[in-house]
Amino acid sequence: MDCYEAANNQSAIHRSTTRDDGEILPVAGLKSACILNSCGEKPDIAALVHFATSTGGLVNDEVRRQAWPLLLGYMPYKKTGSTESARWQDLPRHKDEDQVRLDVDRSFIYYPKNQSEPQLDRRKRELSAVITQVLREQPILSYFQGFHDIAQVFLLVLGVNDAAAAVSQLSLLRIRDFMLPSLEPSIAHLHLLPSVLEAECPKLRLHLSQTQPFFALAATLTLYAHDIQEYSDIARLFDFFLAHGAVVSVYFFAIIILSRSEELFEIPADEPEMLHSVLSKLPKPLDLEALVAQTVSLYRKFPPEKLPFRAWAKISPYSVLKTTTGDFRQQTLSDGVVYFDLQVAQLRRQEMRRKAMATLWKRREPAGRVALAVLVGAVAIWLGKGGVESYAAMVFRRLWEKGRGY
Repeated sequence: MDCYEAANNQSAIHRSTTRDDGEILPVAGLKSACILNSCGEKPDIAALVHFATSTGGLVNDEVRRQAWPLLLGYMPYKKTGSTESARWQDLPRHKDEDQVRLDVDRSFIYYPKNQSEPQLDRRKRELSAVITQVLREQPILSYFQGFHDIAQVFLLVLGVNDAAAAVSQLSLLRIRDFMLPSLEPSIAHLHLLPSVLEAECPKLRLHLSQTQPFFALAATLTLYAHDIQEYSDIARLFDFFLAHGAVVSVYFFAIIILSRSEELFEIPADEPEMLHSVLSKLPKPLDLEALVAQTVSLYRKFPPEKLPFRAWAKISPYSVLKTTTGDFRQQTLSDGVVYFDLQVAQLRRQEMRRKAMATLWKRREPAGRVALAVLVGAVAIWLGKGGVESYAAMVFRRLWEKGRGY
C-alpha cells in the first residue's frame, strides 16, 4: 500500500501494510511516515494539504507538530516573531490583557481530560503566556473573546515553546479580519453564507432569508473551537482549515446548514428567532469526515468567485478571504501587517463616507435633491473605493424617486 492509499483508507487504524524492508506497519503508521517525509528539508506542501484533507487528517499531534507550521507558511525551526532582540515579557503591556486574563480563567473546560488542579493551573499560565506574547509582539491586533479557544488548541498540539509563533502566523495571515478594530470584516464572512446556500439550494436560502447569518459568528470566529468539545475532533478540523484558505470555514458552516435542511424546513420561515436559535448550536455528534469531504466538494462546485449576488466582489481585497487564495503561504508577518493597515484605512474611509452621506441626507432641501444626489456621489467617490459606486447609486436612486414623487 502506498502513501496515497493510506491517506484515503477509511479504516486505517484497523489495518496494516508491509514496508519494502519487510516490517509490518499499521496503515495509520504508514500515513504518519508519509506525512513526516513530506515535512522534510524541502517540504511538499501539496502532499501535506492532501493528507490534512484526507480521512483522519494528520493522524496525531506528533505529526502535527511538524506539519502545522509548514501549513501556516513557516519552517518550525525558524523564528517568525517581529521582536528578535527583546524578550516579550519586557514589551509594553497590550490594552486587552485584562480580558485575556478573564478568558484564560474559563479555558480548558472540555479538554484535556483527567487533569489535576495544579496541572490545569499550569496550562492556564502557559495559555496566558502564549496569548500575551502574541499580543505584545503584534500590538496592532485586537483581542476578541474566543481567541483563547483557538490558542489553547495550538498550545496543546505544539507546546508552550512553539505555540506563540504559530498563533502569530495564524493571527496576522489567517484570522486577521477577526482582530481588526471593527467587527465589520468578521461580519463580511457571514454574509457569504446566503450566497453559498443560494448556489447549492435556493429553496433553503429563501427559507432562511428572514434570519440574519449572525448565528454562525461564534463558530466561524473561533474556527469552531468554541463549540467542538472533543480534542481529537477540533485538532482534526484544524488540520483541514490550516490546509486551505480562510473561506473554507464559511463553506464548512454552509455544509452544516445544508445537512440540517430537513430539520430547518420544519420551522416556519417567519420564525427567525427560532431558526437562529437552532442554527447557532452545532448538531451533535458531528460527522467531521463527511462534512470535510462535502465542504471540499461544495467549494470545487461553487468557488467563491462564482457565487451569486456578486458576493465575492463585495469582499475587501485585503480580507483574509482573498489574501489566502493562491500561493498565500509565501506571505510573511510583515505582509500581514501591511494588509492590516490597508484594511484599517479602508474601514476609516467607509466610516467617513457613511458620516458624510448621513450629513448630506439630513441637510437635503426639496429643490436641490437632484443636485444633492450628484454631490453625494462625488463625495463617495472622493472618499475612496470598494463598493462606493453601488452605495452612491443607491442614494441617487432614493433621492431621484423622492423628487419624482414615488
